[in-house]
Amino acid sequence: MVKIIRYFFIGLLVVNCAEKQNSTKHVFFAGEIVNPTSDQVVLYKGEKSIDSVKLDENNRFVFTLDSVAEGLHHFYHHPELQYVFLENGDSLQIRLNTSDFDESLVFSGKGEEINNFLLEMFLANEEEEDLVYSLYKLEPESFHQKIDSLLQNKIQLLEQTMTEFEISPKAYELAKAGIVYNANISMEAYPFYHRRRSGEDNMHDLPEDFYDYRASINYNNDALTYLRPYYNFMKYHLGNLAYNQCKNNCGSSLEVVSRQLHFNKHKLKLIDSLITQEELRDNLFRNVAIDYLLKHDTEEHNIDFIAAFQELSKNNRHNKEINTLYQGIINMQPSKSLPQLTLTNYAGNEIMLSGIDKGKEVVFYFWSAAEPGHFRNIMKRVEELKLKRPEYRFVGISLRTDQARWKSMVETYNLDKNEQYWANDFDKAARALIVYNPNKSIIAKDGIIIDAFANIYRSF
Repeated sequence: MVKIIRYFFIGLLVVNCAEKQNSTKHVFFAGEIVNPTSDQVVLYKGEKSIDSVKLDENNRFVFTLDSVAEGLHHFYHHPELQYVFLENGDSLQIRLNTSDFDESLVFSGKGEEINNFLLEMFLANEEEEDLVYSLYKLEPESFHQKIDSLLQNKIQLLEQTMTEFEISPKAYELAKAGIVYNANISMEAYPFYHRRRSGEDNMHDLPEDFYDYRASINYNNDALTYLRPYYNFMKYHLGNLAYNQCKNNCGSSLEVVSRQLHFNKHKLKLIDSLITQEELRDNLFRNVAIDYLLKHDTEEHNIDFIAAFQELSKNNRHNKEINTLYQGIINMQPSKSLPQLTLTNYAGNEIMLSGIDKGKEVVFYFWSAAEPGHFRNIMKRVEELKLKRPEYRFVGISLRTDQARWKSMVETYNLDKNEQYWANDFDKAARALIVYNPNKSIIAKDGIIIDAFANIYRSF
């Protein structure tokens, strides 16, 4: 398990600000970013931007707040996002290197203990993913014992931290919830992953007490709405409940059930019946809608789904996004024209997407400098496909990358300059081309869509 590392970075600017503190409600949140990928940091409470500040000439920033709504916040330095728990009176500093964002992040100052603990749990959960996946082959009782052991070890670490440092009850409850709900995700996922790992035809019978923890679920905890383990648990849990409703009532095939209309309508109804907290409710409805629409069911089923979504999720804050996605999917059907999207070629000239190639089928794929691992993998795959499928021309479109960085990567990795294009407006390009999956590709010829939802790994 990753150990908490305390690195005391206190910049002169932060010291000066702290000296001016006149009220215990004042909050200072400051830091230094090595190798910045943007010129600013944005602080959020939920989906609301609290404030944004520019980095100075030393790549440092400082937020000075009169007070905060105590609890979980997020700070965003494009394209990364991470937790910060803030309480009135905190004077908190961070230091991080964007080349290893989460692993390099450290907190110091008043409020450091809870934030370092949350970060430790976040990294520990990432490290445990392979271990937990290996446990899904176990029988239910053994699996439950292993997951409970991992949970108890983390609870003990939290209790030890409580004895050594002053941590508020609110911070303690948040940290404990993160531990508990993360363990419960594994329990909800067990029957599905066990069948996959064991090769069994049907879901394994479970002991009667396997889901006893469900009696303690709080479906409407405001403080946990944006806590990742809590939100991810809700997604797994609702999917599990919907599956069993289908199994007991629908009488239809449960193969690839997540793609089926009836399963997703069950999830909508479960959210409507169980969740009243507005932001969590809206976010879960959004998740179901985007996930289903991107499965590319029939147009008739999509119309049916959208009607059910609009009936149950009136005034959803994400309605515009969902409607835009729905319309975008309609616009990206085979035999329709490619969207009117302007890209930039290596020479700096603007060119329409539909005008990039004539007379030959072209495969558009996507990459970003913000995801170096994905970039390397996708370029390796493209080189393989160029040999395997010479009838296609493979064209890369770079998203979420500033123009100078894009050109530098084209040069550094010796990419064909005639096959690389840059989109200056990520949001516009992603919406127009429905780029939710990083492995998505689009096959077109003469500006006409052949398959707008191909996968660079599975479709060729």
